[in-house]
Amino acid sequence: MQKAETKAMSWTLNKFKSDEYHSEELSFFKNKEISNVHAFQQTHESYTETPLFHLKNLANELNLREIYVKDESYRFGLNAFKVMGGIYAIGKCIANLLGEDIENLSFDVLKSPKVKERLGDLTFISATDGNHGRGVAWAARELGYQSEIYMPKGSSEERLEAIRNEGAKAKILDLNYDDAVRYCADLAKSNNWIMVQDTAWEGYDDIPLWIMQGYASMAKEITDQLNDSNSKPPTHVFLQAGVGSFAGAIAAYFVEQYREEAPVIIIVEPNEADCYYRSFSTPGGERTLVTGDMSTIMAGLACGEPNTRAFRVLRNYASAAFSCADYVSALGMRMYGNPIANDPRVISGESGAVTLGLLHYLRKDQAYSSIGKEIHLDESSRVLLISTEGDTDRKHYRDIVWKGIYPNL
Repeated sequence: MQKAETKAMSWTLNKFKSDEYHSEELSFFKNKEISNVHAFQQTHESYTETPLFHLKNLANELNLREIYVKDESYRFGLNAFKVMGGIYAIGKCIANLLGEDIENLSFDVLKSPKVKERLGDLTFISATDGNHGRGVAWAARELGYQSEIYMPKGSSEERLEAIRNEGAKAKILDLNYDDAVRYCADLAKSNNWIMVQDTAWEGYDDIPLWIMQGYASMAKEITDQLNDSNSKPPTHVFLQAGVGSFAGAIAAYFVEQYREEAPVIIIVEPNEADCYYRSFSTPGGERTLVTGDMSTIMAGLACGEPNTRAFRVLRNYASAAFSCADYVSALGMRMYGNPIANDPRVISGESGAVTLGLLHYLRKDQAYSSIGKEIHLDESSRVLLISTEGDTDRKHYRDIVWKGIYPNL
């Protein structure tokens, strides 16, 4: 079975996966490169390493050797991982404007009056469903610059207010995410603003790469944390994908780090915005777009056009893609929030928890046991998950976890 559909999910193996090491593509994610990125991020006084939790009892329940989860709700006090890309990309933009190498600079130097006097007023612009835009707005404000953030229709009012609270001018458009990106690109061009977007297209590749390198710092933290605890590396990594920048960055770092012992990479998407699943399902593995409203509770993943660089990485190195119903994510949220015995509790939002919900289906529902075999998931597997956000929409989080909306079908 290489492809199948059920109510909970559709899935496909990636028959375009390469066994070759693509040195040029992966050179941006070498440990030396990402260590330099990480070093800059650490110059901010609010930087802290987010926890890597070991869910021993859950692993036993799901008949797996290990389950680890990286909890990004602790990141810079912003309740999500996205700022890791924004802080580095904006820092890199400013360093380039100064004609300096960011490796020789710190966050404090970049926000100094001397730098502001040299550069004058700058405005950074981005489209977002919430977390990325908040990270961009936060980084711009911290450095003394302006930001304009635009959100697609259906976005959370709470997430909008969180962005405004970071000092940005922000509004919700009557457009889907990908059209909101195009809207921002036009504004950036006409106003000479700097667009900070985590998706790449022809002629716009540098800043998305810097954002991906910022995300890859999380993978470096994970490998360091595993090494510090004398733990073995994961055999499987389940990664959420919107445009794919996060998934592509984490996958690229792990492939570069572990080479022939790299973990099995599994891509997980909402079924209303499953551009990677659809791309891997085509006869030639073409980059396939999803259009329309893409209505899903997984707002952070409601993107229909893959980042071109991330797509190249994931087409080469991901083993499979899963397209999941919203209630798969809701299950994951409830599981994280109600741990077994003394496992740590994780507050995980809609886009953060879908990978755990999927893992539960693959291990506990006999209807999916054959899929597990095809991705080599068994009792010896060491699984890594990344909870990419906390309760960034608190009311909706409580409706799901407390009131039980989106029950399993």
